[in-house]
Amino acid sequence: MKGTVILSHGLESGPQATKVSALAEAAIALGWAEVRPDYRDLDATRDVRRIDARIARALEHAPAQGRVVFAGSSMGAFISGPASIERACAGLFLMALPTGIPGYPRAFSAAAVPMALAHGWRDELCPVDAVIEFARDRSAALHLVDDDHRLGAHVEYCAELFRRFLIALD
Repeated sequence: MKGTVILSHGLESGPQATKVSALAEAAIALGWAEVRPDYRDLDATRDVRRIDARIARALEHAPAQGRVVFAGSSMGAFISGPASIERACAGLFLMALPTGIPGYPRAFSAAAVPMALAHGWRDELCPVDAVIEFARDRSAALHLVDDDHRLGAHVEYCAELFRRFLIALD
């Protein structure tokens, strides 16, 4: 195995969600292990104080040794950043990233590692301008598509971006 990909689903989703499943397939095809933590019990309350528990769960699923890549969509992307600070990782792949969560005291933060983002121009939940600013400040690869928050019309496109991202890490 080349390493482990921790795939974190969004708030109104689950570990079998379309996007994280497509990313899992791409990772497996390239010789990476994939883990998809289930956060639905934490998300059920919609309490922003549970975000820290989400981050802790992602970290619990990361192996103690070996390369790790954190990837996720929406809330899954948001928690991948702080997880990357706590556990050394090879990279971050973030879809539909919220750079802040109303009521949560911290803005998005992440380790200085290779990073790629995919975001919809018409994202109704996470303003595209904030993501552009974040990507510019980090010199991160940013892929903007004509889609909304769910990126439903670009699942295969995101999986291909992820595949290329993992290849570039080698």
